[in-house]
Amino acid sequence: MSEIQQTTVSRRELLQTTGRVAAATALATAAIGPRAFAAQDSTIRLALVGCGGRGTGAACDALGVKNGPIKLVAMADVFEDRLKPSFHSIKAKFKTQVEVPKDRQFLGFDAYKKAMDCLKPGDVVILATPPAFRWVHFTYAIEKGLNVFMEKPICVDGPTGKRMLSLGEQAAKKNLKVGVGLMCRHCVARKELHDRIRDGQIGDIVLMRAYRVHQGHYESFVPPHPPEMSELDYQIRRFHAFLWASGGLYSDFLIHNIDECCWMKDAFPISAKGYGGRHYRLDAVDQNFDVYSVEYTFADGAKLMLEGRYMLGCDEEFASYAHGTKGSAQISRDGHSPARCRTYKGQNLVSADMNWHYNKPEPSPYQLEWDDLVEAVRQDRPYNEVERGAKASLVTAMGRMSCHVGHKVTFEDILDSDHEFAPDVDKLTKGSSAPLQAGTDGKYPVPMPGMNKHREYA
Repeated sequence: MSEIQQTTVSRRELLQTTGRVAAATALATAAIGPRAFAAQDSTIRLALVGCGGRGTGAACDALGVKNGPIKLVAMADVFEDRLKPSFHSIKAKFKTQVEVPKDRQFLGFDAYKKAMDCLKPGDVVILATPPAFRWVHFTYAIEKGLNVFMEKPICVDGPTGKRMLSLGEQAAKKNLKVGVGLMCRHCVARKELHDRIRDGQIGDIVLMRAYRVHQGHYESFVPPHPPEMSELDYQIRRFHAFLWASGGLYSDFLIHNIDECCWMKDAFPISAKGYGGRHYRLDAVDQNFDVYSVEYTFADGAKLMLEGRYMLGCDEEFASYAHGTKGSAQISRDGHSPARCRTYKGQNLVSADMNWHYNKPEPSPYQLEWDDLVEAVRQDRPYNEVERGAKASLVTAMGRMSCHVGHKVTFEDILDSDHEFAPDVDKLTKGSSAPLQAGTDGKYPVPMPGMNKHREYA
């Protein structure tokens, strides 16, 4: 589905016919749908929904695209103290490209609709709220005929995964362009490594290893919410701590390592067997484990060993590796960018055995993913990353679920799971109860492997 081919007539082509502007406009509205820029104005207008750090960064990357004029015209968030600094930060960097007056700065759970209502079909909305809201906002964007950039993960459980796959198909049928924030797939160094692996330079991949082990994250391990703040506001502000809102730190932190390994393998794993636990964070009330260890299995029997640990004072590593029948490869090291891709003639990954490395400057993949999306919008080329993004999100949730329930989980298991963490997230308002409630001790339900065998928490 990510490369669906469709035949459409672009408005640009129609407007080249002298004396038929009215007919072209009518046809563009009735048949072409979202791919329409007025002849006198090729500006792509943006709306930002979710003004945290990632949304702010995505907006800056969007405005940094050099392929024609782009302007930010609307912003939306639940919290004013997120929206205001985001606006000022973006405005400081892109003064002439930011036209968001006070009456286009929207607050509240329905703010996403108001922001998208400021756009026209063919414009672009950035969806960067906590992932639980992704399907809600994507549904409205499709209704409005908007192209979309959405942050990862795009679903946190099986039911929302199915929903996103269906929505992706709807977007493709309407010829909407949709980018998903798995930016490593746009990295030029990783692309060359992928081509080399596909050409057989390290042989058949039999094992991959991925690590994201570091000191933890203040948003992931949280104390009870302060009494002056509502439960719902607290959980949205600290969304990494709650499975309903984000899939937890496993889904948020580890999806990139998982996805880049799946790219090198040209496949998604069919099952996962995982372990994990909580240790000495006695003051924290979140739902996360401190340690995750997962063995993913592909259809051909190859393995991906994934390690996640978030504890103070321990060794750190942020990297992914591939081992083949003829050699090995470093997919990434020390973060997402630069990737520092390399191949080796043996399995030890030592300098003496290195036979290739990417030796050019690496453009930011965060910028490249936006360059690619905007190019597709302007050229009216098929561009839909939803299926791949949903599968990456589901595979990530599959490994997380295995750790949390204590047994092997297949892709079919996670896809067919009936445990939707927040089934009424589309109905939330400022006065709503939170989808998750703390017990009398102020702590939230946590995974109990072996006790809750079919649900990640009760």
